[in-house]
Amino acid sequence: MSAIQPAPINEDKMNAFLGKVVGDFGAALSSSLAYIGQKLGLYKALAQTGSVTPEELAQQTSTNERYIREWLINQAASGYVDYDPASGRYSLSPEQAMALTDESSPFYVGGGFYVIKAMTHAVSRIEESFKNGGGMLWGEHDPDLFVGTERFFRPGYAAHLIASWIPSLTGTEEKLKAGGKVADIGCGHGSSTVIMAQAYPKSRFWGFDNHGKSIETARQRAKEANVSDRVTFEVANASDFPDQQFDLIAFFDCLHDMGDPVGAAKRAYQTLSPTGSAMIVEPMAGNTVEENFNIIGRTFSGASTLCCTANSMALGGPALGAVAPESAIREAVMAGGFTEFRRATETPFNRIFEARK
Repeated sequence: MSAIQPAPINEDKMNAFLGKVVGDFGAALSSSLAYIGQKLGLYKALAQTGSVTPEELAQQTSTNERYIREWLINQAASGYVDYDPASGRYSLSPEQAMALTDESSPFYVGGGFYVIKAMTHAVSRIEESFKNGGGMLWGEHDPDLFVGTERFFRPGYAAHLIASWIPSLTGTEEKLKAGGKVADIGCGHGSSTVIMAQAYPKSRFWGFDNHGKSIETARQRAKEANVSDRVTFEVANASDFPDQQFDLIAFFDCLHDMGDPVGAAKRAYQTLSPTGSAMIVEPMAGNTVEENFNIIGRTFSGASTLCCTANSMALGGPALGAVAPESAIREAVMAGGFTEFRRATETPFNRIFEARK
């Protein structure tokens, strides 16, 4: 019996593929170093100083110069830091500084490195889940996942939630300006809840999450923002949170994670006022598999495998995942009792759906 001969290869295609793989090696390693830069305040020190040598940055951040020297080489090679060969000094461009240090900017991405660091801790557990069909609950992840999720999503919520998402819903903005009731399901650290409470002082807000530590943090966030008088955070599941006949029930980037998204939609239907709206914010995804073959789809499908799908699988759920097509979200929501469902608006990173009775 003759041995199977390998198929002939195109050398140019092979070199291009290997170049991509090596680039991904560098990206994965650099992501870990970017997390360190966020955690130790290295980027902020660079932004504040203007330009530094490795020795100066080490002194300013109370870190070891030898590690800083190597870190800066990696960051410059990654395009995260600029380098001047004539002076041997490193700096951040205005764009780099805004994206890496300004947490009030819609361009801020620093939280993503916390998320990636936390998800790498889950790899061994998820590897076993590939074989046994199990999963990993949200609350079982490294705590940096909760920190990173807040820091990653908050800039987008701050930029779009009040300016365009709520105005895109049917009559919702008017109700909240006059004084309405809002539920934020899967609220996490409460950034979305607080943003709404600051914008609509006449309304009352409830944030519900089944992760107790996140609710503790959310209560602190409300206190810091001086909105505790109109915001209540409670530990509750998405399928049995208290009924207030809400004018708006919001799911921010969480319905696809849930073990029982239909049950969550059903509870939203039960607790929504007759003229209210449910807002379902989901990651941007295509309606076909191949429409996700881009940098956004790559990122969200990676996070989905390590976190979103795993949480739903751990609960025996349908595992919609972060790249669920609109049809899957629609089906889950309509199965909960809603009769109207539409895409109200979108951003490059999010789809915003409205459901009504």
